[in-house]
Amino acid sequence: MNRSGGGGKARVQHCGSAPNRLLSLLSQADYERLRPHLEYTALRYRQSLYRANKPIGFIYFIETGVGSLVNTMTNGDAAEVGTIGNEGVVGLPLLLLDERSPTRVYVQVPGAGLRMKASLFRRELARSASMRKVMLHSAACNQLHSLEQRCCRWLLMTHDRMGSNEFLLTQEFLAMMLGVQRTGVTVAAGALQRAGLINYKRGNVTIRDRRGLERRTCECYGVAKREFDRLLTNRPKRRDAIIPDFQRR
Repeated sequence: MNRSGGGGKARVQHCGSAPNRLLSLLSQADYERLRPHLEYTALRYRQSLYRANKPIGFIYFIETGVGSLVNTMTNGDAAEVGTIGNEGVVGLPLLLLDERSPTRVYVQVPGAGLRMKASLFRRELARSASMRKVMLHSAACNQLHSLEQRCCRWLLMTHDRMGSNEFLLTQEFLAMMLGVQRTGVTVAAGALQRAGLINYKRGNVTIRDRRGLERRTCECYGVAKREFDRLLTNRPKRRDAIIPDFQRR
């Protein structure tokens, strides 16, 4: 399969499993509306996908990696208000007929995905009620819990989306995502490491005991995961799913 150098457009074809679960649920007709405009893109660590209160230029369908929605308070403090992986879409305000967001989105865990110009996406979305219905299932809530519970939740959600027991997660970014000081992250991660649930060294996390993390996390993790699984697996899927050609090599 061919992909133009420098992040050019890649032809998107079908295969038996979909890197982006939401995109795979579109009807064949809806997918064909988007397909000519989908462009493969690498997602670099700390890359900005869109900025707060600025026009959203692209919508992203993440295949691997995690995007974090971050809200900056008037005092300058930043806190995570949501995360997005291969079950959803980056650019939710566009689904709600808005072109801006009060939050910004960064790449927290690097990976890859497909992107599309926001103007083209809005045009195709306006043409299809079925596409709007599928896309709007990509929202989830964030609850307030203890720091350790929230840390477990973030680790589990990242683990779900990466498909690997090891991933990059710096102390600085985890502190920002959880809205705490770095010393708080040190305490929470240290407790999880002493319990044998994770290894955490120089910004690299290794999940050692997922079931242990699930027992310690807040209840909203299980609720959100079950709901996403219900929405994204109980619907009839297209016969074929979508990946860029270059991944078929």
